[in-house]
Amino acid sequence: MKKRKKAQAEFNPKIVAFVCKWCSGQDGTGEGDLAKSDVFRASHARPVSVMCSGRVQPGFVLRAFELGADGVIICGCKPGDCHYGTGSQKQTEMFETSKKLVDILGLESQRLRLELLSPDEADGLGRVMQEFLKEVRQVGPSPLR
Repeated sequence: MKKRKKAQAEFNPKIVAFVCKWCSGQDGTGEGDLAKSDVFRASHARPVSVMCSGRVQPGFVLRAFELGADGVIICGCKPGDCHYGTGSQKQTEMFETSKKLVDILGLESQRLRLELLSPDEADGLGRVMQEFLKEVRQVGPSPLR
């Protein structure tokens, strides 16, 4: 039991974070882009900046796991805040499909998370990332590695 807890404490999960450029309240130019923030460095996450989280298809999620990710988080805009209007609705639908596929692969549901943020909540991303990192640490390395 002690060995497992020690192994979990030493385990630094590989996290892939798909991040909408617009959910930070910026103009999409990359200035202040959340994907470039220190939040991801602190949580050992690899950010992937996307113009809209609604474009993150289930295949992207599966590919991240195939390439060794222990967890995948998708950060997008809350409904009503999407620059493109329907991106958050599309992302919610695609996320449900991704969850089903992750389940079929036999991966724990804690390895995949969708976080919808409004521009004024972008500062809370650090807390969200630390929570997600903790959850992924608890389930351990991906069996797909």
